[in-house]
Amino acid sequence: MNLTIVAATGGIGRQLVAQALAAGHDVTAAVRNPANLPAGLRAVKVDLATPDPAALAEAVAGADAVLSGLGARGKADFGVAERGTRAVVAAMKETGGRRLVVVSAAPIGTVPSPDRPNPPRHDPGDGFLMRHLAAPIVKRVFRDHYTDLARMEDVIRDSGLDWTIVRPPQLTDKPLTGVYRTAYERNLRRGLKISRADVAHYMLHALAQPGTIGRIVGVST
Repeated sequence: MNLTIVAATGGIGRQLVAQALAAGHDVTAAVRNPANLPAGLRAVKVDLATPDPAALAEAVAGADAVLSGLGARGKADFGVAERGTRAVVAAMKETGGRRLVVVSAAPIGTVPSPDRPNPPRHDPGDGFLMRHLAAPIVKRVFRDHYTDLARMEDVIRDSGLDWTIVRPPQLTDKPLTGVYRTAYERNLRRGLKISRADVAHYMLHALAQPGTIGRIVGVST
């Protein structure tokens, strides 16, 4: 497949690039700094904080699918997920692209957004401790980051594209196992961590699963 990977030098983006190339896909990387990519990889320089429509259109043109690991790396980047994803969606519509797989985060189902001002108080997959202890603390600490991701999800759901949103819990840098659990429209009970490598593995796997289109997928070890 011809794949475009957005934020290809981030934690999940690097894994997407490596695994996609290993699987024999043709990869185009949309990144802020192409110098951080492996030699020989096709790259288009794009700063998703201030997206250039022409550069994004070049990056996604001809892609069978776009995969995005876009998200804020620090306070200065808050808002990048919504802005950048909105620009990616526009570029895909301009060039005729359809398939989009993005990574979000497990708590987002309970985070308010303009399209979902009154989300459920608890995710149906969360156990007692997660609902009443861990989740409230995590959402306070990462409030701005999660607000950005919730708004990003609004953009995706309203896009009209063939999208899949992947919601992992805490990410680690452990190696690829290919062993994890998934669930539609909810988190995984006792699902606390997953490696970035395994998230990337699932995102690529979802491309061959038509049943994931228009669905939110919880993924965890």
